[in-house]
Amino acid sequence: MRRIIRPLFLVACSALGLCALALAQGKPDLTGWEKGSAYDKFYDAREPDTIKGRVDDIIDITPLPGMAKGLGLLVRDKKDGKVETVHMGPKDFVDLSRIGLRKGDAVKVYGVWATIGDKDVLMATKVKKDDDQELKVRRSKDGMPWWSMSPEELAKEKMGE
Repeated sequence: MRRIIRPLFLVACSALGLCALALAQGKPDLTGWEKGSAYDKFYDAREPDTIKGRVDDIIDITPLPGMAKGLGLLVRDKKDGKVETVHMGPKDFVDLSRIGLRKGDAVKVYGVWATIGDKDVLMATKVKKDDDQELKVRRSKDGMPWWSMSPEELAKEKMGE
């Protein structure tokens, strides 16, 4: 009996180990983007603002040294024509294709202003394209990043969209 159980146990443990490894490799890189991180502390939910304009470019960003790559937008402000940098979030999390966002699209970006590395940036809460398409990346009320939420919290937020 031991001759049968022991090999089965070893096979089961190996299978579980491989599954855990596969899950870990598929996990998004959120290094430096976590709730409470140095970067996150720049976000002050008490200071909301919005800009309207056109997307000049979609860019990769690394807001602070050591952070995982992020996704940003260069938005030409409709008011003054100035190109503003918008930080959307970690590249492994933010999916702009969900709303089909491309260069040239008219957008309204909600967020808060922060000075990071001597540059003023808008840390996005959401970006709205057209009247019916928007991509949220943080909760408006407290700035909690969606990438830091548990699956249960995220499901609850999405139900309230």
